Parts: sequence; structure tokens; C-alpha cells
Amino acid sequence: MLALLHTSRVHVPVFDALRDAAHPGLELRHHVDAGLLERARRDGPDAVAEPVAAALTRAVAEGARAVLCTCSTIGGVAEAAAAGVGVPVLRVDRPMAAAAVAAGPRVLVLAALESTLAPTAALIEEEARRADRPVELRTRVVDGAWSRFEAGDGDGYLRRVTEAADSVTGADVIVLAQASMAPAREATRVSVPVLASPAPGLAAGAAAARAGTRLSHSGPAVHTAE
Repeated sequence: MLALLHTSRVHVPVFDALRDAAHPGLELRHHVDAGLLERARRDGPDAVAEPVAAALTRAVAEGARAVLCTCSTIGGVAEAAAAGVGVPVLRVDRPMAAAAVAAGPRVLVLAALESTLAPTAALIEEEARRADRPVELRTRVVDGAWSRFEAGDGDGYLRRVTEAADSVTGADVIVLAQASMAPAREATRVSVPVLASPAPGLAAGAAAARAGTRLSHSGPAVHTAE
């Protein structure tokens, strides 16, 4: 079983649909705690290290063979806690970051939240060092996007992200820093690759869970709120 740690319930159907399309039979268990992101935005990601570790420990106690953190802001905190929980803990955006580095040196990161920029930039730079490839990194917050997300205006949120991506120049690849931005990828008209994290992130999580246990065919995913 693969556990997913979310900071918004909007991710649950997204990852369920990806599981059904690409990883049938994989059991998912969703843990949703919006307060983790709220606190990380207010006090910094390190402020949520203890509750993140507690959430990971609960997931393992419930049978998780791997945990995928879908929040880019706290993904590094989740990875750092892996040693204490005994199963692989993955951040959803790491495969995307590796793909961005491979696509070309000029990487433009779009984020809806300021708090996501620093963790995402650090991750891309880490992957560039790991691959021994140069990277010229730029970051940008999509103006007005998060307020639409918080208001429940999903269409308006994605429209803002799409417009921002379409306005990008001088980049070899565009990174959509947050999982919630992924649907905008299909609407963009830019000529360079636009990368989103959910599909490659879930693939990595599925591989980690499969390495630890057989895929379950026991039925639909279980949804829990912390």
C-alpha cells in the first residue's frame, strides 16, 4: 500500500485517477492535513517537521510500504523524516526536477505560492548537481493564482497558471511547482516542455511500494483526514 500525504483534498481525485489509469491494483491511502501547509507558510517548512514525522509514522502503522508527499512546500521535510519511519518517503516533485534538469539548462519555475519557490529551486539545484549538469534557474509566482484556488475557483486558478506559462520566454523547460497546477499543462501553447509532478511522482511512489509489497487488489482507495 502507498500512503499519500496531502495538504489539500483536491489532490485525492487527481491521484486516484492517475492510479486507475497507470497503476491499476495499487492501493492508495490518503492522509489530508491542510494545517501543515498553513503552518509552513507562516513559520517556515522546518516548523512542521514534528507533525509531518507523526503523520508518516501513522501511515506506516496503517500498513504503508512507502509514503509520497504531494506538497512541494513540505516535501523536503518529509524526505528528511524518512530515516525515522523505516519505509521510503518520496516527494512528488523530485522526478519532475530530474526531468527538468535533463531538458535543458534554462529552467523556469512557476508557483502559485511564494513558500514553494525556495524548496523547489533547491531541489532542482540538487538534481543538477547529482546529474553534473548546468542549470540556469529562474522562479516566478503566478500573480493572483492562489487567491483563486483558496476561493474554490479551480478554473480561474488554472487559467492564471496557463496564461503565466504561455508568457514565458527564454526558457528550455517550464516547471509547474505545485501538484494542483498540473491540469494547466494540457492547455498551454508554449513550444518548450511544461512539466508537472503528479504522474511521475506517483510512478516513483508506486515503484517504491511495489518493491516492499505486492500490489493490493482489495478495492478502492481509503480516504482519511488527519
